[in-house]
Amino acid sequence: MSFKLSKRKQRQYEKLLIDAIKKYKWMRWAHIQWDVLSFSRATAYNYKLDKLDSIKECFDGNRVKAFNYLLHKWILSENPTLQIAAMRLVSDDEDRQRLNQQYHEHNIKKPIIIVDSNELKDQIDSLEKED
Repeated sequence: MSFKLSKRKQRQYEKLLIDAIKKYKWMRWAHIQWDVLSFSRATAYNYKLDKLDSIKECFDGNRVKAFNYLLHKWILSENPTLQIAAMRLVSDDEDRQRLNQQYHEHNIKKPIIIVDSNELKDQIDSLEKED
């Protein structure tokens, strides 16, 4: 009987939390202001609300909305720095390289040098004899 009560309570807490996430536009678990909710952080963890996909999707939805809002605002801005930042966010790798004035290719292959240890020892010995 207590299991059904627990599931019912979990659904109630889940609904309250989802409503608050949408209302206050929280984007991460750490952003939650527990004093505006009717339950505590410990209760949320006890009912495993942090593990529910519905809660995670709600956070993701808020992040996507904020990202799109700022991106749109940056694109329409008269500030070139914001316009370049927006362009970097929406561009592919090739365009991003063109925007970056100090782009360095990092996947250059270096030659592998194989040295015979006996040959190296002979060279060291000959240098020591010269001294």
